[in-house]
Amino acid sequence: MYPTPMDTSENYLEKDSIEAVRDAVSRLEASFAGLPPLDTNIEDAEQVKAILLEIADRLKGDYPYFHPLYAGQMQKPPHPMARAAYMLALWMNPNNHALDGGRTSSAMEKEAVAEIALMWGWKEHLGHLTSGGTMANLEALWIAGQLNPGKKMLASRQAHYTHSRISNVLGLTFEPVDHDARGRMDLAKLEEKLQKGDIGTVVVTLGTTATGSIDPLGGILALREKYGFRIHVDSAYGGYFNLVSNLGDEARREYDRLGEADSIVIDPHKHGLQPYGCGCVIFRDPSVGRFYKHDSPYTYFTSDELHLGEISLECSRPGAAAVALWATQKLMPLVKGGEFAARLEKSRSAALNFYAKLKDDKRFTPPFEPQLDIVVWAVNAPSVSEASKKARALFDAAAKRNLHLALAELPVSLFDLAAAGIAIDAGQVTITCLRSTLMKPEHDEWLDRIWAILDESAGVI
Repeated sequence: MYPTPMDTSENYLEKDSIEAVRDAVSRLEASFAGLPPLDTNIEDAEQVKAILLEIADRLKGDYPYFHPLYAGQMQKPPHPMARAAYMLALWMNPNNHALDGGRTSSAMEKEAVAEIALMWGWKEHLGHLTSGGTMANLEALWIAGQLNPGKKMLASRQAHYTHSRISNVLGLTFEPVDHDARGRMDLAKLEEKLQKGDIGTVVVTLGTTATGSIDPLGGILALREKYGFRIHVDSAYGGYFNLVSNLGDEARREYDRLGEADSIVIDPHKHGLQPYGCGCVIFRDPSVGRFYKHDSPYTYFTSDELHLGEISLECSRPGAAAVALWATQKLMPLVKGGEFAARLEKSRSAALNFYAKLKDDKRFTPPFEPQLDIVVWAVNAPSVSEASKKARALFDAAAKRNLHLALAELPVSLFDLAAAGIAIDAGQVTITCLRSTLMKPEHDEWLDRIWAILDESAGVI
């Protein structure tokens, strides 16, 4: 038997919020009592129910993303508050492009974004929600290109692939910068490129998607003083970790400089407990809003207040996403020492404890201590090709026991393979390894069970 966490209930999916939504819908409905009544009954209620049940059956084929035994990709269930608030808002279906389509939800978006900006001390800013990190980064790089026309974009080779693609879409020249042995941008390699004088923007990643590594923001800020360039921080994954108390000293120093960046991206639909899609881009200098300026004679004329469509590239956007984010932050404010921060601290603790177990086990080789809550490790074998094969076999064996991990193809330079007795095959530059994103706070208390399944799975490959 595997060790079992303290929670012995047989619930798997949260359902209590459904009743709360029913009550809230009734209160919302009462506010429109002055209107002529409508027949809102569903004509084909039985058919609707049948289709919903069919969807439920089809969704059974997915991985259990909500469960602590899903410890693979960056998938975190939305908080019940977010799910309920989003559902409630759908009865109005507001559009946060213009105030005509979403007056209340637009105000909620501005308030929620302002609270996010305060995490790094920005009282003055320009920002808004987006459909996700890709669109948020696109807007940040678009502004950067407008401010530094004809100059290059740089990002680490371990940065998200979206930056090179976005640069191509925007017609900007992109160059990757080599990383060090811990997956962070190499400052010496960066300076070599800066010395050419043609760099307009450097993308700094606080929490790479592969390993959760933190680029050396402090060192890059020092280079900005010397060479003059724009700094965009992609913290789509790691941004909220600014609130936690159990970061390593090195990571803490980088996060403490976050407010000195020119623009920042963060994804509430990752660690912010929101449904997909909810990204956010924020600029330190509000005057960059001039680049968004455009006319829309049928959209913005009813109010002199700022319409969110006037400061975003996207047009129609779900107001429900803003309502859900506002509600979640109302329940759990974004403050150090609060409940929201405590949940992130549990994820960080789970990663550190998991790393310690891997490091002490001769079957595995983790390359370095995680800086956030992502852990990667190789399966030891005589060669890289054999280690990669064993990693894929372990992935399958664990899945058969309901432990769902992820696979990652990482540079061999990140691992001390010689110490592990793993020979590098001729021409082999990457190794297939295992990766776990321990982003659910429950992962901390489920770690013994996760380890027991991993141990058993490793014994059969």
